[in-house]
Amino acid sequence: MWKGIASNALTLFILILVAVAALVAWGRNEFVSPGPLTAPICLQVERGASFSAVSRVLEERGAVTDARIFRVGADYSDKADALKFGSYLIPAKASMVEVLEAITAGGRSTCGRDLNFRIGVTRSDVVLSELDLSSNEFTEVARFDAGAEAPPAEYLEVADDADLRFRITVAEGVTSWQVVDALKKAGFLTGSLETVPAEGTLAPDSYEVERGTEREAIIAEMTRRQETRLATAWENRVTGLPYDTPEEALIMASIIEKETGVPEERRQVASVFVNRLRQGMRLQTDPTVIYGITKGEGVLGRGLRQSELRRETSWNTYVIDGLPPTPIANPGLLSIEAALDPDTTDYIFFVADGTGGHAFAVTLDEHNENVARWRAIEAAQGTEGETGVQGE
Repeated sequence: MWKGIASNALTLFILILVAVAALVAWGRNEFVSPGPLTAPICLQVERGASFSAVSRVLEERGAVTDARIFRVGADYSDKADALKFGSYLIPAKASMVEVLEAITAGGRSTCGRDLNFRIGVTRSDVVLSELDLSSNEFTEVARFDAGAEAPPAEYLEVADDADLRFRITVAEGVTSWQVVDALKKAGFLTGSLETVPAEGTLAPDSYEVERGTEREAIIAEMTRRQETRLATAWENRVTGLPYDTPEEALIMASIIEKETGVPEERRQVASVFVNRLRQGMRLQTDPTVIYGITKGEGVLGRGLRQSELRRETSWNTYVIDGLPPTPIANPGLLSIEAALDPDTTDYIFFVADGTGGHAFAVTLDEHNENVARWRAIEAAQGTEGETGVQGE
């Protein structure tokens, strides 16, 4: 009798083990198999939301087949406590593994609405975009000037939405005054800015921020990134450069930044100025003259006058020797690297070539030919008077 009971118990135990193993295998298969979504969705994870609550929302919206399996899989993967708030794109047929990765990986949100506050050299504006789930691309909904008294209705309708993400993009070549002036107009930020940071010390970059972020905190992050970039580039600099400190390199980088918008020729432009310094020539670059007039507070809005090219200021490199006393803008990483690792050339001159780039020359005769071609382009375009010429 006892043998029969024991045999039956053993059989039952084995059946239970088999059932548990089958259940575990089924659960694992559910966790890694393609999910039930037939079309992508945008999932909003509120700040402070629990993993259980998010799991239930995913099941209700058809992104996972079973919230319990999803939670068990998250626990097993040690990601149940790694939930990140934001708005996340969940693609069609995404497995539970892929859904879990999307909501725990961190970084920028991948769907919803995006407000990009763009600080540019000539103007600052705001671009509101929204992810089109059918194409998986952000499309522009509205665009308006920063600080506009009457933003468009499309913005006003979503301005207070909890899932609206904020980003600040600082263009290469903006001045510190322009950054501060623009940040004061960003109504989603808080706090005041009493001073303008030293020229050149703010990193042009994209900064994801939250509603209510302190303006001083953003300036501090911009400063930190620029310090890191400059320190790294200085550590990797080539030998024999005609400047002795990172601060002087930053001045050169700002000049390179303002002289060309073509990334591929930054190191060539750097070589021209390095060659001039080595030969004891004046830099003779228009952007420094403009900075001496505006002090970085806005744009000149016109061509330079001959009298301004002759007027002595601390930044007029047609008059002074060597580098000006400060940077003339906030240079981007490529210009910093170009200043500290320029091309090796014999170029002494360069002039605009009509394509957005420049024509470089070693001799004055070559340069004069390039200048003549540029003057002909100016005449055809009706833009005479804008020099675009370095080293005349």
